[in-house]
Amino acid sequence: MTQVNMTVNGKAASGDVEGRTLLSSFLRDQLKLTGTHVGCDTSQCGACVVHVDGVAVKSCTMLAAEADGADVATIEGQANPDGSLNVIQQAFQDHHGLQCGFCTPGMVMSTAALLKGNPKPSEAEVRAYLEGNICRCTGYHNIVKAIMAASGQDVGAIAAE
Repeated sequence: MTQVNMTVNGKAASGDVEGRTLLSSFLRDQLKLTGTHVGCDTSQCGACVVHVDGVAVKSCTMLAAEADGADVATIEGQANPDGSLNVIQQAFQDHHGLQCGFCTPGMVMSTAALLKGNPKPSEAEVRAYLEGNICRCTGYHNIVKAIMAASGQDVGAIAAE
């Protein structure tokens, strides 16, 4: 067993982990932050995206020990300080960018990373960025609209698929 220490959503967190413990498992099982979803365990679906030191990573492919000393942000830490939805979460709600909700945490975390690096992405850039996130319900149209709205852009021009 190895002790890991990190900051998760602005709070100190620690725990003992086996060397093979994935970051997603540590967050879900030990810290009880179950918003980080695990859909595939193979890095293909993107439901487990979190930010580690400001970089979006698929937490099902990172060992918890690799995050020792890191600053980790999960979906639970995305709301505004007063508990209201942040601009990305609100846009997903307003533009029906979610249905079953399983992919939503990963989509929101990926969107936050995208908009941090590219505050006004084109529709094509949004679609390309989301290639690592799978949604089985929405067909992506409303997710793209939500991301464009979160970036402050007009969503009226988004082409229907």
